[in-house]
Amino acid sequence: MRVLILLGVVAVALSAPQGPAEKVIAIVSQEFDQQPDGSYRYSYETENGIKAEEAGTLKKASGPDAGDVIVAQGGFSYTAPDGTVINLNYIADDDNGFKPEGAHLPTPPPIPPAIQKALDYLATLPPPPPSRA
Repeated sequence: MRVLILLGVVAVALSAPQGPAEKVIAIVSQEFDQQPDGSYRYSYETENGIKAEEAGTLKKASGPDAGDVIVAQGGFSYTAPDGTVINLNYIADDDNGFKPEGAHLPTPPPIPPAIQKALDYLATLPPPPPSRA
């Protein structure tokens, strides 16, 4: 009898809600196109206004281990909890890595004029001789 009561309590505990219910957000549009050459394009939009798109192409990598790499370019947008619409565009490649752009991203302060003058001067100097190790 104790076993049946214990099993009943376990069954009730397992059937109880485990936390706040999460709303399922539907995808209202979605496209994906993969080409034999490795290039692709995708996009989607959800019912709560999230939108994303990306296109990628295959190119030869630069550098000593040159193979093929994907160059991806795309963007996405959504509404932040405070109501601000966030837009982010990006490019990702072998040469520069991931480069995002968006009004919401922090920006560095301007370079002080004296430091910029020193950097400009240093750029005019010939490269140093190779070091002997």
